[in-house]
Amino acid sequence: MHSLRRLRLQRKPSLRRLYHDESFGYRKPRPFVFPDYTPSQLENRAHNAALLRYVDSVRTHGHRAARIDPLDLIHRKEVAALDPSRYGLTDESKKYNVNGIIWTHPSVESQGENMTEEWWTLGEIVRHLRSIYVNRIAYEYMHSPSKSERLWFSHRLESKSTPTTLDADTKKRIHGLLARSEVFDNFMQVKFPNLKRYGLEGGESMLPALDSLFSSAAQADVSHIVLAMPHRGRLNLLTDLLNYNPTALFHKVGGGAEIPEGLGAEGDVISHLVSSTVLNYGSDNQAVKVSLLPNPSHLEAVAGVTLGKARAKQYSLLKTSADDCKLGDRVMCVQLHGDASFTGQGVVMESLGLSNLPHFTSGGTVHLVVDIGYTTPASQARSSLYCSDVGKMINTPVLHVNGDYPEDVVKAMEVAFQYRQYFRKVMLLDVLNFCHSFHNELDLPNLTSPLMYDKIQSRLSVPQLYEQKLVTEQTLTTEDIANVREQHKSNLNDKLDKVPSYVPSASMLKEQWAGMVWPISKGAVQSPDTSVDKDILIRVGKASVQVPQGFEIHPKLQRHIKSRLASLASGKGLDWATAEALAFGSLLLEGYDVRISGQDVGRGTFSQRHAMLVNQKDENTVVPLNDELSAPGKLELANSISVPEHSDLQFEYGASWERPDLLPIWEAQFGDFFNGAQIIIDTFISSSESKWLKQSGIVMLLPHGLDGAGPEHSSSRIERMLQLSNDRYTYEEDPSFNINMHVVFPTTPAQYFHLLRRQMKRNYRKPLIVAGPKGLLRLSPAASSLSDLETGTSFRSVLADPYDNASTASRVIILSGKIYYDLLKERQARGLDANIALVRLEELSPFPFAELATVLEGYTSARVFFYLQEEPRNQGAFGHVKERIMWVLKEMVGAGDVELVYKGRKESPLPAPGIGKLYQAQQRTVLESAFEGF
Repeated sequence: MHSLRRLRLQRKPSLRRLYHDESFGYRKPRPFVFPDYTPSQLENRAHNAALLRYVDSVRTHGHRAARIDPLDLIHRKEVAALDPSRYGLTDESKKYNVNGIIWTHPSVESQGENMTEEWWTLGEIVRHLRSIYVNRIAYEYMHSPSKSERLWFSHRLESKSTPTTLDADTKKRIHGLLARSEVFDNFMQVKFPNLKRYGLEGGESMLPALDSLFSSAAQADVSHIVLAMPHRGRLNLLTDLLNYNPTALFHKVGGGAEIPEGLGAEGDVISHLVSSTVLNYGSDNQAVKVSLLPNPSHLEAVAGVTLGKARAKQYSLLKTSADDCKLGDRVMCVQLHGDASFTGQGVVMESLGLSNLPHFTSGGTVHLVVDIGYTTPASQARSSLYCSDVGKMINTPVLHVNGDYPEDVVKAMEVAFQYRQYFRKVMLLDVLNFCHSFHNELDLPNLTSPLMYDKIQSRLSVPQLYEQKLVTEQTLTTEDIANVREQHKSNLNDKLDKVPSYVPSASMLKEQWAGMVWPISKGAVQSPDTSVDKDILIRVGKASVQVPQGFEIHPKLQRHIKSRLASLASGKGLDWATAEALAFGSLLLEGYDVRISGQDVGRGTFSQRHAMLVNQKDENTVVPLNDELSAPGKLELANSISVPEHSDLQFEYGASWERPDLLPIWEAQFGDFFNGAQIIIDTFISSSESKWLKQSGIVMLLPHGLDGAGPEHSSSRIERMLQLSNDRYTYEEDPSFNINMHVVFPTTPAQYFHLLRRQMKRNYRKPLIVAGPKGLLRLSPAASSLSDLETGTSFRSVLADPYDNASTASRVIILSGKIYYDLLKERQARGLDANIALVRLEELSPFPFAELATVLEGYTSARVFFYLQEEPRNQGAFGHVKERIMWVLKEMVGAGDVELVYKGRKESPLPAPGIGKLYQAQQRTVLESAFEGF
């Protein structure tokens, strides 16, 4: 029995690896395998076991004694594990065969079978290891479970395969970056003394680190780098390495706009400015385009956005053979962090958790932490030794380096890049610096950290220390240094003089966005044709449930397949999943790609989608719309099993920035759970167009509806989305009005179908927030007919009562969502179809003033108008629609003194009660309130 159980446990992982392997978009970089030890090396390792223990101990613990603190404030205890005598090694003159224990040759082969012996004294071994592992770069890699990674690092470091010295030209380039950064900070302090600019002062080594990374990437044929960073040093990087015009910066600092007039945008602060530029490196001027993404002040909020954009840039690779896919060859993701945010923000952990997953990896992200520490001691700032320790959750190697030594920082970055190239995984570089002026230039750090800042303010700056070194070794003269500084200061003065004549420009509709327009331009198509020919719909529908020959599906799925085929044949009874499949498939045929991510999206939270079929015999999968439709577009189902709402939504949003021809969908398991991603909704989805001129076609599917499931499984908090909307309170023809996002509450599958297609058929992009169905997914009265999708149909923002009661209804109830079907059933039971009209608001933002007025004008006998919702009064859509409906009634319909009466739950701190009987009683009260007086 026990042996059988062990066999099952052994088999499970191999079966699990098959799950999703054949799904489109499932990609893992090809593994790099470092050569294993030879038999003679293994024999020597066994013979010199004590030496081996010592060497591995230095590799493991050397970082604890490394000299990585530029201020020498970190109290480091003696590391006993680094003493060779603990392992019985006491005679420094004794010689040991180090073959297979220490890597001594750059070529792995030269230290293989052909060389069985290489003798070093213990003293030579100790000095060699300490020069590597107990120096100004600290290495943490022995925690990796990958033997190849551990061997690769040991070989690369110990064999000195990376040059230990830099040539004069490289040193001069490093100096130029450091000196110009200091000149820039000093210039800004003099010209704009009251400006919070978050300069580098103390962290200048960040610039040569990035320059080295960009250079290595360019010479490795990486063509595009997607870069994210917070405020610290952003202006230094922009105006130097990334070719941002200082005149534009000075114009912005003086209160000017960074974007042209006439776009209806309001811009952002200087610490969020962006640049996209081409840099050339090497003797052949190899080019790499670096795109610095905009970011909000919420630290790390851009992390997942960068991952999504970098992945989307490589989307075409996913359409090739898996053997041809080399994620990371042409695009690299780079993220900069502060030490506090990297330790403290949970989205860092979420993003790291996504970064190596097959549906999310972009081929390896390089992370650079600008570790400045501020005035809070590490003992009070985090519970771990290093700010980078969160990276160990995915076994990421970490390099710590002393920021006072720019050349060491460059060397460390070269190692980081090479690791990324070999293994296509996350790499982390932690550069320990300090900040001369605390958080910003107006702070007084001496108030709380007098000893630290006495030391900082009495020492030379990082650029000055490096200049001393270069003068001493005669790489530069004092005249050379003065010329570099004076030339940059003169250039900045020239740029400042040009501010009065500066006119901002915009480049948001270039490259892949060239076919798009600005949403309020004359050429914007507001109401595109979203209908589809009947024959195409039937073709797509059949393909969506086509099972390959010999593929064994779960018996319960036969009912799902038969139901879909029957509805296609009759043209009636199309459920939500069918309408969605028809929308997806028709878009794929038109060349658009679709990606949907979230928990178990292949099956669907409510077991309704089944876009992915799993073979019951071997767990292999198929996606019928990809395999059977033969469409130019592809459907990617990215099951995000770990439920990282924040980073997952960030990722899909980043993809939407990169590809206007992609329909990116994020589906919450239940609508309630979006609040784990509230930051990105506030700072990106609802606002990026106005702040940064960034369009997005992101779709958020948020299952919504009170059905007795309790406080956290009932509400998409639609009131929050509506509060973020810039919707108008009154209606007028205003061509400059630019809604920031669409918030919809569809009640039929056909409406959902048209909404999805509208996202791609317009020639501009807008976020779409869908309060989606739960109980309606299989509700027969909520089904649609095929004719509702065919040529000539479209989405309707207001649905009039299907019963012919326009001339007889004395009461009109305006409502949204599934409560409509509950009321419809109750009205029929009471025989009041002719007396009460039910009008559905399907789109809440932008509010459909004209459409609602047209419908309400038809109810000539109506004297009473209700707005009814099942959500509590302080939640739901009532707060958003009340004033707007009243304006329609009085100003457009001419209803005089009529009032809009609220019907629904009273105010509550919960979206829904958790007590079943209380829910039923409340729901009954809501329904009965609609019929009071009849």
